[in-house]
Amino acid sequence: MNKIREYTQNDFEKAFSNDDACLEWIKSHKYPDGIYCPSCDKVTKHHKVVNRPVYECHCGHQVSPLANTIFHKSTTPLKKWFDAMYEMATTRSGFSAMALQRKHGVTYKTAWRMFKQIRTLLDENPNIFTDEVEVDETYIGGKRRGTRGRGADGKTPVFGIVERQGHVMASVVTNVKRSTVFPIITDNVSRDATIYTDEFPTYNHLTTIGFKHARVNHSAKQYVAGKAHTNNIEGFWSILKRGITGVYHAVSPKYLQSYLNEYVFRYNHRKDDTPMFCLFLERI
Repeated sequence: MNKIREYTQNDFEKAFSNDDACLEWIKSHKYPDGIYCPSCDKVTKHHKVVNRPVYECHCGHQVSPLANTIFHKSTTPLKKWFDAMYEMATTRSGFSAMALQRKHGVTYKTAWRMFKQIRTLLDENPNIFTDEVEVDETYIGGKRRGTRGRGADGKTPVFGIVERQGHVMASVVTNVKRSTVFPIITDNVSRDATIYTDEFPTYNHLTTIGFKHARVNHSAKQYVAGKAHTNNIEGFWSILKRGITGVYHAVSPKYLQSYLNEYVFRYNHRKDDTPMFCLFLERI
């Protein structure tokens, strides 16, 4: 299988050397068939207005490609926005607002807001999970001392589903009780799938509602039993936690879902032929 070509820093600088190049890309992406002018009642040639992110028809009609995008009314140069997307897309563990602040000299508040806006592009509706599916829960944040894992003080519960050799979803949940977890499973997992879990009692009775279910007993040091294991979802948790702990250090429960969306998007598109940065751009 051919290796997916990386989108290099040289590629980025060649395509997006300045703000006008970034604006031209947005315009072409937003209006692939040209800009319709209501005054002329047809698609016409619109020319860039000097020193403004606006294109104008010969009749005077103007249009801003930035309207209804995350860049609308932002005073931050487009080149810096595109670079922020490039850094987020090309780093497996993420890129912090502090690092963007240092790189471009923007305020921390501006850098944080930019990444917050970019993450709004990455929320995807999950496909139905089929075949062999792993289900697990984890906990993010909270105090370092005291209980770890299930029941950990001050931590935010996160529930995840992964299809082997496929995609993943991760959702912040209020708790990991059966009444919370089972509706997520039934909404997103095909009844033809086999679900693999650990011994957590919440997953009891999956067979009762129509799923094939196999499990491993981690408390007894059992991590693989035939096809039963949760190695894939635990691998995703590892990537997520390394990123949050090592890059972002701490994430408030209020914004945690947006960070989950970032890691889920990169994981789900890790095998795409299109470079990750280009996938980010296509979400604009």
